Amino acid sequence: MKKCVFAGTFDPFTVGHSDTVEKTLRLFDETVVAVAENRSKTCMFTAEERAEMIRAVYRNEPRVRVVVWKGAIVDLLREEGTEIYVRGIRNTVDFEYENADFYASRALDRNMIAVYLPSEQSRLHVSSTLVKNCISFGKPFADYVPSEVYRYIAEKARGNKDV
Repeated sequence: MKKCVFAGTFDPFTVGHSDTVEKTLRLFDETVVAVAENRSKTCMFTAEERAEMIRAVYRNEPRVRVVVWKGAIVDLLREEGTEIYVRGIRNTVDFEYENADFYASRALDRNMIAVYLPSEQSRLHVSSTLVKNCISFGKPFADYVPSEVYRYIAEKARGNKDV
């Protein structure tokens, strides 16, 4: 069985992230979506809320498993029994960042294999930052997130004016 890990902050999970997961399901038997707790980022949603949103998107897809991860990705790969780390790439800025990160991680585990999946052209502008800005300014964002994520955020906003 071929398994991959796709990790990110996913604050929140976008249609770009979803597109990457859909592509992994064409290549692998199982995709572990790891919600990373990145200490250098201030998140709008807790790690558990982010994981809950992603689980809602894939509730009917048994080949996707969502975990919350606080450590180094190489440790998660080892724990999951896979060497394959998937990254979605929108542009050359993403590529440069991911490539530098890959070589830093590769120094920790020589067996790590990075798979870069390019974004669809129609989604090159979509990012979690764009979605958070839309939420903050009260602008529409339904086109940028899966419908399950939109419903989750809308429901949370009804009960909490901070979102």
